Amino acid sequence: MDKQMIIAVGGEYGAGAHIIADNLAKRYSLPVYDSRILKYIADEKNIDVDKIQKFDEIMKNRLFSRSVSGFSSSPEETVAQMEFEFLKEKAANGDSFIVVNRCANSLLSSYDGLISIFATSDMQHKIERVVDLYGVSAEKAKIMILKNNKNRKSYHNYYCKEKWGDSRYYELTVNTGKIGLDAATDVVDNYISKRI
Repeated sequence: MDKQMIIAVGGEYGAGAHIIADNLAKRYSLPVYDSRILKYIADEKNIDVDKIQKFDEIMKNRLFSRSVSGFSSSPEETVAQMEFEFLKEKAANGDSFIVVNRCANSLLSSYDGLISIFATSDMQHKIERVVDLYGVSAEKAKIMILKNNKNRKSYHNYYCKEKWGDSRYYELTVNTGKIGLDAATDVVDNYISKRI
């Protein structure tokens, strides 16, 4: 691949953004940076990944953290900044990659090679996916979806001026509940091939 390509895949919990990202990774032979990003960071900084995993994509607790001279005592914010720096460094080096969530559509918006996608779905399809994935009841799945989407929105909106899920800030929004994950991947792939 001659030109840099950064595919930022955001999405609602249960809509299958990770599946789309993994499918695209196979088609384009690109690395995927999602929660696994912490393994790279931990190896690079020689820290235990288990110690930072629980702070991944979590909003900082404002009651138990403070900032002094631009430095935060919040482990959540420290982990977020480590992830952002990792992604910015990869992009600055000219690397091509796929990133799931992590504010990438905003964080890397200055790169011409950025293609931003948002996966959505109706609640029933999201519930069915979460039930299949985690073996929980439909009621529990709905609670998980609402909680995770609230957290994703809060996290994204804290670090970005663009609002999470607002279609104006993504190049393509795809409804996986209407066409399924394989067809959604094909739609995204077709868009990418036209875009590049």
